[in-house]
Amino acid sequence: MNPVIQLQSVTKKFTYWQNRPRDLKRYLVNLFSRQKLGVVQQHVTVLSDISFEIFPGEFVGIMGRNGAGKSTTLKIISGIYSPTHGEVKINGKIAPVLELGAGFADELSGFENIFLNAAILGFGRKETEEKISSIIEFSELGDHIQAPVRNYSSGMLVRLAFSIACHLDAPILLFDEILAVGDIGFQRKSLMKIEELHKQGKTIILVTHSPEQVSSYCNRCILIDKHSVAFDGDAKEGAKRYLEEFN
Repeated sequence: MNPVIQLQSVTKKFTYWQNRPRDLKRYLVNLFSRQKLGVVQQHVTVLSDISFEIFPGEFVGIMGRNGAGKSTTLKIISGIYSPTHGEVKINGKIAPVLELGAGFADELSGFENIFLNAAILGFGRKETEEKISSIIEFSELGDHIQAPVRNYSSGMLVRLAFSIACHLDAPILLFDEILAVGDIGFQRKSLMKIEELHKQGKTIILVTHSPEQVSSYCNRCILIDKHSVAFDGDAKEGAKRYLEEFN
């Protein structure tokens, strides 16, 4: 069986400029006063030599401390970031639910954003129209679906983003701590939906700080610590190790 996701020696570094003038006014003041700008280029390593494979139908929980590199890993898998070094291979269409509001246009209604978000994920209008009723019903947004998403709460954004991703026929689903926002009822409903999708053969990656979610729903756990893979194995064992060493 060939993997649907393959990361080979992936490293991701970000570059920023220390002491860089934040606006034109400050730049001109420094220039005319002949002050040295003292701008220094800095590099931050977020992922260091990450390697793993994920196979069709796996339910993988990714855990780790804040800043360990979990979200960056998902963004590399989804194609939002490119690795600085290493190789990423993806075999299948991906539906990611990452940052709140990602892929949404603030001025458009929730209804219009369903088509926009689906198009970004690579789905045509006809495919989306076939799913639109199910998406709206699952989101429980009711009449709010016609309101601009700039007026949505974080919980409403989660409902919409999650509903879109789960009702489009992508074989690979990515969830980045999306269930940490919103009410308990919708969280429970979402986990049940994710479990249902997994039983249908979908490949699922869930970034979470909840050992209970990993041990209850996942069959594999990847722990990321200090920007590298610290553990990759059984979900219950990974959740236990997270509680003992990372919590």
